[in-house]
Amino acid sequence: MSHRLRGVLIGCLAVACLSTACASTSINRILSDPSRYRNDEVTISGSVTESVSIVDRGAYRIDDRSGQLWVVSTQGVPRKGARVTVKGTIRDAFDLGNLGGRVNLPPALASGLVMVETSHRAR
Repeated sequence: MSHRLRGVLIGCLAVACLSTACASTSINRILSDPSRYRNDEVTISGSVTESVSIVDRGAYRIDDRSGQLWVVSTQGVPRKGARVTVKGTIRDAFDLGNLGGRVNLPPALASGLVMVETSHRAR
């Protein structure tokens, strides 16, 4: 195999690996097997259906047409109706001690699964 063809194949393989790593996980998949994703960083994309904010902290709910998931943010929240891609860690809502009590979650989040955001990008 020529060096040029080998380089092209390695490049294609690298692009395929990177695009898989950046791919969104469906909310339905997370909700159907939460133990698989708990404490792991995942990426989800969808529309914001609810948004609660105090100063630059809060929570918002994302709907990706397969399900809905609350996202807790210490970096501000997108407005209702925004299309977002969010990276974060899946956690039980009652286990959010790392936020230091700075985020008051909506009553609907007394228990259940949430994503603690590390970053989001609104479109």
